[in-house]
Amino acid sequence: MRHHNTNRKFGRETDQRRALMRTLAYSLIKHGHITTTEAKAKELRPYMEKLVTASRVDNREAIRLVQSKLPMKSAVNTLFKTIAPKYKDRKGGYTRIVKLQQRLSDGARMAMISFV
Repeated sequence: MRHHNTNRKFGRETDQRRALMRTLAYSLIKHGHITTTEAKAKELRPYMEKLVTASRVDNREAIRLVQSKLPMKSAVNTLFKTIAPKYKDRKGGYTRIVKLQQRLSDGARMAMISFV
């Protein structure tokens, strides 16, 4: 039974979904905003919110927690050194999703996700 299991599957297996979220999070941290499908953006938002919330506290436990979710060291450093200090006083809502026009090739709904 799927009670309270509302995660999107994206037609992928678990390890592939995990890799997808990691690379999307890495791209968002690296570039500040990315354009992707609306479903992927909506699934990335809570993933990034949890990473930013954990990185606001700069200690070993938080670093290890973020590294377990995001193994790219450059992204972890950027998250702790530049992104997290901006949101020290903010209680949440670190990302924004802006809907864009549909993709021409297959009509998928597109969205841009960025940091506030």
